[in-house]
Amino acid sequence: QVQLVESGGGLVQAGGSLRLSCTASGDTLSSYAVGWFRQAPGKEREFLASISWFLDNTYYADSVKGRFTISRDNRKNTVFLQMNSLKPEVTAVYYCAAAPRYSQWPQGTINEYAYWGQGTQVTVSS
Repeated sequence: QVQLVESGGGLVQAGGSLRLSCTASGDTLSSYAVGWFRQAPGKEREFLASISWFLDNTYYADSVKGRFTISRDNRKNTVFLQMNSLKPEVTAVYYCAAAPRYSQWPQGTINEYAYWGQGTQVTVSS
């Protein structure tokens, strides 16, 4: 079973950038579709971006399209989320998650992701 650990969160000023990392152990992450999500206090968890295990196709929520980029580095067993032009309203805990191994790509369907990391806090100051 794959285990996921997020890193790279922190405090950044509005307009700045961060790159989040989702590093796997216990299995090869290239066999899994991986998604990024965020959850702000008092709000539901929100889908941001996903990358398929086959051909590394990508899919984005409209709210982040053009500003966020999801990618893989299989040598590091890691999926990244590059976030640019950050705004204070995106302050939240950011999570990565993996769908079951070799499963159909769930894209933005949150309940299809089976394995979750513990999250990393991203705070954007105005």
